[in-house]
Amino acid sequence: MGENLLKKSDNLHTQTTNITAERGVIYDSHGEVLAQDAVSYTLQAVLSKEAKEDANGVPRYVDNPKETAKQLAQFISMDESQILKKLQQENVYQVEFGSAGKISSTAKSQIEALNLNGILFKDESKRFYPNGLFASHIIGFVSAGEGEEVKGVLGLEKQYNDILEGANGVKSFKVDKRGRILPTSDVVATPAQNGQDIHTTLDKKIQIFLEEALKSAEAEYQPEKMIGIVADAKTGAILAMSQRPSFDLNTRKNATNAWSNLAIEESFEPGSTFKTITLAAAVNEGIFPANELFRSGQMTIIDRTIRDYNQSWGTISYLEGWQRSSNVGFAKLGTEKLKAEQFRDYIWRFGFEDKTGIELPNEVSSSIVFKYPIERATTAFGQGTAVTPIQQIQAMTAITNGGQMMKPYIVDKIVDSNKKEVTYQHEPTVVGKPITPETAKTILSYLDMVVSAEAGSGRIYAIDGYSIGGKTGTAQIPAPGGGYLGAKSSDYIFSFMGMAPIDDPEVIMYIAVQQPNLKPDENGHRSVAHVFRPVMEKTLTYLNIKPDVKPEDKDTDEKIKAEVVPDFVNLDITETQLKAFQKENPDIQTVIIGPPNGKVIAQSKAVGEKIFNGERLVIVTEGEWKLPNLKGWSQRDVIQLSSILQLETNYEGQGFVTKQKPAKGTVVKAGDTLSVTMKLPR
Repeated sequence: MGENLLKKSDNLHTQTTNITAERGVIYDSHGEVLAQDAVSYTLQAVLSKEAKEDANGVPRYVDNPKETAKQLAQFISMDESQILKKLQQENVYQVEFGSAGKISSTAKSQIEALNLNGILFKDESKRFYPNGLFASHIIGFVSAGEGEEVKGVLGLEKQYNDILEGANGVKSFKVDKRGRILPTSDVVATPAQNGQDIHTTLDKKIQIFLEEALKSAEAEYQPEKMIGIVADAKTGAILAMSQRPSFDLNTRKNATNAWSNLAIEESFEPGSTFKTITLAAAVNEGIFPANELFRSGQMTIIDRTIRDYNQSWGTISYLEGWQRSSNVGFAKLGTEKLKAEQFRDYIWRFGFEDKTGIELPNEVSSSIVFKYPIERATTAFGQGTAVTPIQQIQAMTAITNGGQMMKPYIVDKIVDSNKKEVTYQHEPTVVGKPITPETAKTILSYLDMVVSAEAGSGRIYAIDGYSIGGKTGTAQIPAPGGGYLGAKSSDYIFSFMGMAPIDDPEVIMYIAVQQPNLKPDENGHRSVAHVFRPVMEKTLTYLNIKPDVKPEDKDTDEKIKAEVVPDFVNLDITETQLKAFQKENPDIQTVIIGPPNGKVIAQSKAVGEKIFNGERLVIVTEGEWKLPNLKGWSQRDVIQLSSILQLETNYEGQGFVTKQKPAKGTVVKAGDTLSVTMKLPR
């Protein structure tokens, strides 16, 4: 009997489906995942008996709604009665369960194990950001409309969308008119090419330090905006970057109110942090008159008056004018000492005429206002001219890196996950040499004075044990319609560009806070220090950069004594060597943890390390440990104590310890938890 092949072919056709490529993963510098695709599952239930039974006679639809509802209620966030109501709908082929039906792979496996008839799972890929509100403007996110492809719309997700997205594959096979694959059909497949992975320079730990400090400052001061950048002073690598307002990358709540990356996409008047550039130009030209005197307070250029924020300094030297951040001193420097073409040339040399080229979208450049003498004067102290924070970071690397200015970057390498090959590897890039190594060294010593000198405007930024250098900034905010805001003492952008250790900087940090809510007795730089100090101190500790300076003496005439720490381990606490050390160094606070007659098993300072008057030396003996009174201890002291006793420690606030839990005298052991509350001194 003949076969109607034409009729048979009408009942067959080729079906093609996509093989979805996985979007590339974004990592931090240590391989921690910052963004990746995660498969999510949607629970479905087939209700129509049109689905019939399979070859074994098992229904492909929900044949027992009550039992199915009872079982599903264990795994999804919906009441059994609500589930049953959905399962008992009529004239519906299949149903879903809304947000409650979005389940994890674990829940999917557990439901599958129940072998419930008619229960299906639709899988889909979703972009997941495991840290939520974390470097949101740097990582960015993806979005897609109904039926549209996933596209990056912010940050690295946007900048590297073509590299991250990869290419979908396809597979084709013969099916019958009911969509069933024919047993004899050959599947023809073109595999998907997954997107390439991006390894950033961000350090998750340092980023967390920054996010926590910004969160704390936001709660304390309710500012309009905040910006924070932490960079490697030698290479220009960005270790952390964040801002407020910000948003959670997963929920994207308030994203429309915080769309711009403030460090990259907005320029503003920098204020006195720009005086560092003016100073570097004068020093490099050999015309900075450090000891020459000038009359501070105010000066007039044609019809404009330039004023210092303090009118009582009188006649001071240019070096003191730098320390005090005198606008008058720098206006004179920019108009009377530096020639116009000289000064403009250094602005160009320090990279303020161009974008930095950092690997993030929508970077803007500066607006240099320099035509008239008054504009040269105001630019010299950071007013009128507008620059971006990332341009300031780039410029500062010339000072921290021996005169070589480094391009800031945030992508370390790109890896093809299909071939396991590195397709791009960043190498630190010198983008200019605006000053000599000798000038850079001199400027570092001047930046040190801003924090350490008695007249320094940045004394609030000092950190116990570390040599911090930097420059404060207090920038006016342009008012709508012209002029500047200034009705309140907080109507400014307060900022600090700091680096440490100042003799050979490893870390640069820029913090800016706009219009903080201040108490009557507060200066705006308190809000900046609220972020800078804890982030810098934690970062230096985390990077194993040891403290390098002594605390200040109360009596400046007394020479601070440095002692080399001997090896006390295995000595009896009563032995001559320890007693002699305590007697010879009464100003070194020796704290003994453990029985007074026990054997020494650990010490907080390494053998041969220098210890200065006022510092603490913790000695631990064998036996029962009782907590000392920690009031007044710095965070660094507490970290050393926690490390030596192996305590899990929680810190609240910044500065010095005001409260502790457990209390003084409590017996502790390795693994116990210590909580301390800390406050900055006024």
